[in-house]
Amino acid sequence: MNTLARNSILVRLGRRLLSNSPCVRSASSSTLKKLDQLKEGPSLQDFLRGTTENESSVYIADRANPIPYISPETLRGQKRKVFLEVYGCQMNTNDTEIVWSILKAHEYQRTVNLKEADIVLMMTCAIREGAEDTVWNRLKHLRLMKRKRDANGEKPLQIGVLGCMAERLKKQLVEKEHSVDVVAGPDAYKDLPRLLAIGQKGQKAINVLLSLDETYADVVPVKLDRKSKTAFVSIMRGCDNMCSYCIVPFTRGKERSRPIKSIRAEVLQLENEGIREITLLGQNVNSYRDTSDGALEDAPKEATLLAPGFRTVYKSKVGGLRFAELLTELAEAVPEMRIRFTSPHPKDFPGDVLETIAKYPNICNSLHLPAQSGNSQVLDRMRRGYTRDAYLNLVKEVRRIIPNVTLSSDFICGFCGETETEFADTVSLIEAVGYHTAFLFAYSMREKTTAHRRYLDDVPEEVKQDRLRRMIAAFRREAERLNSLFMDRTELVLIEGYSKRSRTDLAGRNDGNVKVIMPAGRIRSEREADHDDLRPLGVGDYVAVRILGSNSQILKGEPLHHTTIRDFYAPR
Repeated sequence: MNTLARNSILVRLGRRLLSNSPCVRSASSSTLKKLDQLKEGPSLQDFLRGTTENESSVYIADRANPIPYISPETLRGQKRKVFLEVYGCQMNTNDTEIVWSILKAHEYQRTVNLKEADIVLMMTCAIREGAEDTVWNRLKHLRLMKRKRDANGEKPLQIGVLGCMAERLKKQLVEKEHSVDVVAGPDAYKDLPRLLAIGQKGQKAINVLLSLDETYADVVPVKLDRKSKTAFVSIMRGCDNMCSYCIVPFTRGKERSRPIKSIRAEVLQLENEGIREITLLGQNVNSYRDTSDGALEDAPKEATLLAPGFRTVYKSKVGGLRFAELLTELAEAVPEMRIRFTSPHPKDFPGDVLETIAKYPNICNSLHLPAQSGNSQVLDRMRRGYTRDAYLNLVKEVRRIIPNVTLSSDFICGFCGETETEFADTVSLIEAVGYHTAFLFAYSMREKTTAHRRYLDDVPEEVKQDRLRRMIAAFRREAERLNSLFMDRTELVLIEGYSKRSRTDLAGRNDGNVKVIMPAGRIRSEREADHDDLRPLGVGDYVAVRILGSNSQILKGEPLHHTTIRDFYAPR
């Protein structure tokens, strides 16, 4: 029975009872009119639900409802101080820089001192349970800090949770952790000034609406570390791959890409600001596709090319400028700026992408090829779209086209149903390929994912941890061997700052993204300079370094002379 029918019966019953009561027969006709209005009113269940959830104290953005009006003056930050905390991936760092750009434009101020903050915003990660546990523990600390301020009559503290955890947990954040005032998902950062204004009045504010077109292309990120000579550039958001273990499509939404024109303009601005290296970011960065009006006119109309032996769970897409075109555009626009990118999917490394990387010296010869598992049956359960053999064939093709490439990867052990034999295939893949860097994790079940619906998380935790230790040992053995091959080679290194262990040493990274430690001091200003023509080393300098030592994590070397990308790779 629907709500209107039920209300209609209640009204008729009420009229019958009223008509039989002498004390009510004389009631004014307005009483019956009010009873008639019940036909259009809420049901008892609606009333109870609204009471128990305390909807009046929580604002939740909804596409079906108009946005409440807030005066422009209220949206201004009035120089309120914001403390920013970042958890998780490089994309979260870039998102925080987008958030800060938006808030700065609304007259907020940033502080690095938690005690003087008016607002604490936490950019969160939901990829694994451990990442969320870290945030929950941090919220307990902030809750005590907030209560202490209230008890002492000090300025109030407003707490906001942003990013993937905000998208995944939504209202649970304000229900379980009552100190949270604002919750904003990855596509709602432009709404933060309004959400903070609502939250400042004592009402909770939530906006976790996902978008089909938001890329923040019109927001210029403001770097959090102004001394750094490296920067992140977001080129696309969301993911369509739907790997069975992954929560990202549910927290970040569908894939959408920024126009090449917008990306190029941001990169040129970064070059003018002295940035020497950029990392292009996206959940599946090499599936980039510029489908803006201008791009569609020039773009080929054929379907997406995949690496041989790879497939997708979605229908092949047609048209748009692809990742190879973007790399070519940027490499030619900023020839003295290094270009890296993460995180890609192995399926989106067709020959044209690999050949583009090999062609331009400022596109780094380091590729992230996340395998996740070395066993074809596990890969099938993961919905990765390839087999072990297809992955190994791709590695072979990569090394043929880019001979000096360094590889990194992601691996998960203990996925649903993984047997000891299946896990052994992962260890053997790590040993067969050899990675300079690897991100290794024990499987963590995530709600909403395909694995959560289809499979059991049936590998015991102690088994997962034992397998993780074995994966780490296999990786380190190979990384140590691979790094030893750099011995006596001269590498191009971009200096990033002082070594964490010594103020007399500097640290940077070579083209292959391996950390290099070298002594600070003065070296020749260029390759052909006299031995007394010296310049000190500084952050942002490109330096030719002879490698003299190595282990599984770093290289150690002797700086020879200052250089540029063009001069270092020029034929001699």
